[in-house]
Amino acid sequence: MHPVSHDYAIWEQVQSLPFRTEAEFFNAVVPADHPFRTLLRVIDFKELVEPLRSLYSSIGEAGIDVEKGVKCLIVQYWEDYSDREMEHAVRENMAVRGFCGFSFSEGTPDHSYFGKLRKRIGTKRIANLFTQVNEILENHGLFGKTFSFIDASTIITKNHLWNERDKAIKDGLDTLNNSNVGKYAADKDARWGAKSKNNIWFGHKLHECVDMRYGFIAKVRVTPANVPDNRVIASILPESGMVFCDKLYDTNELHQTLKGRNIADGVILKNNRKNKDFRKDAWRSQIRMPFEGTFSKRNKRARYRGSSKVTMQGFLEAIAYNLKKAARIIPQREAALVVG
Repeated sequence: MHPVSHDYAIWEQVQSLPFRTEAEFFNAVVPADHPFRTLLRVIDFKELVEPLRSLYSSIGEAGIDVEKGVKCLIVQYWEDYSDREMEHAVRENMAVRGFCGFSFSEGTPDHSYFGKLRKRIGTKRIANLFTQVNEILENHGLFGKTFSFIDASTIITKNHLWNERDKAIKDGLDTLNNSNVGKYAADKDARWGAKSKNNIWFGHKLHECVDMRYGFIAKVRVTPANVPDNRVIASILPESGMVFCDKLYDTNELHQTLKGRNIADGVILKNNRKNKDFRKDAWRSQIRMPFEGTFSKRNKRARYRGSSKVTMQGFLEAIAYNLKKAARIIPQREAALVVG
């Protein structure tokens, strides 16, 4: 006789319990401290997605409610699911199904739905949704708005473009470069970028401003990989406080911009600067170090092709990142208040 698995044994036990409602079942199988339940408690998703309801007509057959769809997208990027993996998760995972708001008898979306939903929402609306989420988290005291850390990370579209290079040479070009690669690459908006001689990639670049109270992402912008960091930073600066950046941002233009906006300058200076204070810059490096994981541990691969779709990816990943962190920190803060 084959042994019964632990998960199957639990499922059999749950099946025999006298649940009268789906809510009772959800409460029984999903722990009270589950992060999804924390989010349902602290975020009014109905109000959050209200601006998106205008995307759908009130005439005709009712489809999947946009609130459920947005929750699905949050879970998808929270867990780094593909569209097909998300299709299975919302159908089979009780925690995901309950969080997204699907009843047991209700049909769930197939994989094609998620791409259509992202397209319908678009980059402008997802940016607004990101701002709304951050406003909610700010109301919970999760943003300090005193110190900010700005940096950029790679988004790789493709590792090698040998076929594209060969086609360019066949067409009479000497080489494939940023001036002509858009004609040959599948992602027409991707470009080569470099942070050093040994750190070169083809794709896009994710620029982010991180609030240094708890490490929440405050602002996001996505560009082709060849756009210099210092040309983007002005668009993601905080409104106040002190900004920390690495040497790549050390330009006279940025220092003047910070001064003009009354933002304290925490940019690490290049070694050839006459006014460089090595001890001060060592302190700046030490202060920002705990938050570098926000960039280094993020997904480095582009899920999609084109600036619009990669921008959508950047904002959805930032929303999921912030909500996952909030679901961990908020209960800790609440428990500390109770003890105190």
